Amino acid sequence: MYYLNNHHEIAGSVLLNTVILALLLLGFTQKTEAQSNSGHNHSQAPMEAMDDHGHHAGSINTHKWNGHRPDSNAPIGVMGNHTHHKGMLMLSYRYKYMSMNGNRIGTNSVSNQRVLEDFMVTPTDMTMQMHMFGLMYSPTDYITLMGMVPYVKKSMNHLTRMGTRFRTESDGIGDIKFTGLIKIFDNYRQRVHLNAGMSFPTGSIDKKDATPMGPNQQLPYPMQLGSGTFDLLPGITYLGQHNDLSWGSQVNGTIRLGENDRDYTLGDALDITAWGAWDWYNWISTSARMDWQFWGNIDGADPALNPALVPTADPNLRGGNRLDLLFGANFYVPEGPRFIKGQRLAIEMGFPIYQDLDGPQLETDFVLTVGWQYEFAAY
Repeated sequence: MYYLNNHHEIAGSVLLNTVILALLLLGFTQKTEAQSNSGHNHSQAPMEAMDDHGHHAGSINTHKWNGHRPDSNAPIGVMGNHTHHKGMLMLSYRYKYMSMNGNRIGTNSVSNQRVLEDFMVTPTDMTMQMHMFGLMYSPTDYITLMGMVPYVKKSMNHLTRMGTRFRTESDGIGDIKFTGLIKIFDNYRQRVHLNAGMSFPTGSIDKKDATPMGPNQQLPYPMQLGSGTFDLLPGITYLGQHNDLSWGSQVNGTIRLGENDRDYTLGDALDITAWGAWDWYNWISTSARMDWQFWGNIDGADPALNPALVPTADPNLRGGNRLDLLFGANFYVPEGPRFIKGQRLAIEMGFPIYQDLDGPQLETDFVLTVGWQYEFAAY
């Protein structure tokens, strides 16, 4: 079982995947360019094409990226997946729902009774809901700025050795994220941009609720709303199009900086995802995506938590990795009056096909994301 437990492993993994992706892209691009040059007929009239703004551009390069199709944006579960032209704004809203039920140790599901052999209390199931409000703005053609503000609501059910059942809940603003998307390649209907972000500790790590131990008890790590630390968010995104087909991949890391004021640091994380989509018409596309997430155990410990009481309070039982398979659909309004044209709706739902958890830990059942996006000129 492989976990990413420190900054060096995260940074090395992100760098390795970035180099591999760049080499593959370079080789494919050179091959495409050679084929294009060898097959070019100088006697033919230039083909009519559409520019990124959807206007006829006459004799421009027909390999130009088409940003006005439903699959020009990645599946809605992928964040920071595209850039914009200078002066463009995008408003967005996402709703994410995650359901977890039952516990797992490694790759094996275990019963509540098995967990209660080692702990006084076991979690039985959990739901997480997140409302994510986003804003993107492009001051240049090569830089897009993105801000994301989440509102998070969590609920977890528990069972004690005595047979008592109880629920804890928490809700509030999560960690706010700001990211710069820096475009470094845009040709042959392929794009690459770097993701350079920072997460700010605006989410609470002091959430409390009533438990059998008494009122106003500090909640374990999974029920808190933020990391309590400033976190670096490096990454790279690759996009491609060919006729009605589009594809992409993204590698993102989360590197925790320092220790929070409750004496612990959440584990670093790595997210590797790849997808393909088909543009059925100019207003609808469907997609399939694989998403592999890795996250490390917690360094340090909250002194208010007893790790012998419940596994969610043990900092050494928080690491793991999970591979999800997700299916989605994007809807796009290509024409219409102002405030209607350019509207996007999207949905994506998936489930794990592999989980390896340093548990006992609650295992994920399914993930659902729905969203709305609207792009318009700022001036």
